[in-house]
Amino acid sequence: MELPGVALITGAGSGIGAATALAFVQAGCRRLTLADLNSSGLEKTREDIKRHLQSEEAEIVLATGDTTDSVFVDKLVTGIVERFGELNYAVNCAGRLGPWARPTDADLGDHDLTMNVNYRGTYLCNTAEIRAMMKNKATGPEDIPGQRGAIVNIASTLGFNPIPNAPSAAYCASKGAVIALTRANAADYSPEGIRVNCIAPGLVDTPLATRNGDPDAIKGYEPIINMVPMKRWGRPREVADAAVFLCSGRASFVQGHVLVVDGGFTIS
Repeated sequence: MELPGVALITGAGSGIGAATALAFVQAGCRRLTLADLNSSGLEKTREDIKRHLQSEEAEIVLATGDTTDSVFVDKLVTGIVERFGELNYAVNCAGRLGPWARPTDADLGDHDLTMNVNYRGTYLCNTAEIRAMMKNKATGPEDIPGQRGAIVNIASTLGFNPIPNAPSAAYCASKGAVIALTRANAADYSPEGIRVNCIAPGLVDTPLATRNGDPDAIKGYEPIINMVPMKRWGRPREVADAAVFLCSGRASFVQGHVLVVDGGFTIS
């Protein structure tokens, strides 16, 4: 069991978040809280997990709500601690792509919503998660200083490597902010034994990216796919596996890192 503790995964109703929930269960996690705005998506994720587990038991709590709402986030994390006694892992996947538009063509409301979902939501979740993890008893092998928790934020390669005709400047800026937040929190909370890392995916086949399988949207990505050395979309599970690694004891000395999962896009 790589992940025997208690996990929170936001954005778990589809895409990377849903894949991460299943990957955590496959890594031994049996106490999970899954959060998303999409209640039907959360139900589907839970059913997928049950099919995998078959006769095995797991406690899976679903929480429908908005991670940009500080009241919801605080109640979410407090509820986890009240139910399970602790929070050991958190993967913050909730995000928004927004309209593809340059700033001069973009709507300010869309800009603000994208920044709120991608950055503010991640900030609120990190703050509540860290506050809970600081109360955990430090654990770990005798030769490794005790650790209290691990957090993984989902950023994007566009957060440090924007390209022409990519998603909006707001999306790029918000994911860059997630990277900076990750590093700042890693620096601040290392003494408390809390690890904070992030993943920067490239182009991944999710409902968010393809706009729920819109043929025109998929076709629009062809020039980007041609720039990827591996010449294909990433799969949500490939990002989820990276999240499992970063939360596990195998990454005990990995701190403030941006793990790129992009098929080689940023080296092309």
